[in-house]
Amino acid sequence: MTETTGLPPTRGPLVYRQSIWTRVTHWVWVVCLFFLLLTGLQIFNAHPALYVGQQSGFEFDNAVLRMAPVNTPDGPRGQTTIFGQTFDTTGVFGMSGTADKPAYQGFPGAVTIPSFRDLATGRVLHFFFGWIFVAALFIWFLASFINGHLRRDIIPRGGDVTGLGRDVVDHARFRFHHRRVYSPLQKLSYFTVFFILFPLIILTGLTMSPGMNASWPWLLDVFGGRQTARTIHFGSWSSWCCSSSSTC
Repeated sequence: MTETTGLPPTRGPLVYRQSIWTRVTHWVWVVCLFFLLLTGLQIFNAHPALYVGQQSGFEFDNAVLRMAPVNTPDGPRGQTTIFGQTFDTTGVFGMSGTADKPAYQGFPGAVTIPSFRDLATGRVLHFFFGWIFVAALFIWFLASFINGHLRRDIIPRGGDVTGLGRDVVDHARFRFHHRRVYSPLQKLSYFTVFFILFPLIILTGLTMSPGMNASWPWLLDVFGGRQTARTIHFGSWSSWCCSSSSTC
């Protein structure tokens, strides 16, 4: 028999949930960012190189990253060149697949949508999910401004700046504090993503569009040309992938 003490049951810790706007927009972003990233790699494979400047081509030497297959005495190999330093990346970048059926492209088909060479489909999907992402981001900003989420949880304050060093040390030691208020590192990460990386991704993406160049020609001047905008676009995506884990 179960003994009853007459005492009320012990309650666990109170868990505060995010608003419905935050939850819905975040899940929309999960879907959009998944397709944007993988279709972006499909588009990158059409010309797996990044430049700085207004122009690119065989007569220019302004590439900061290049993935390409090369012929060697041992057969074709994949190489990646970053700021003049060349690395053998056979099986991952420049050349992937199997020995019987090699694929000579920048990123392997396993991480692109579609998994085969199809630039047109990649571009259509990229633009489609890009506009959904922008719409969801606008809704999130508006709702977060109204309910105070931006002011309370995203924008860093003076105390967050002074406490950043200790928070970084705690994260390095895997000492995570579960609390209602975001830690200084979380605030800084969210602020960087929402106010720096996402705007850069959107604006540089628009800069690469010939249609937007006719409407907003000043974007080319702001980002130093279409090729530089493409490099910043790719770099912003890479930075987001690195920083997204610290926002959790």
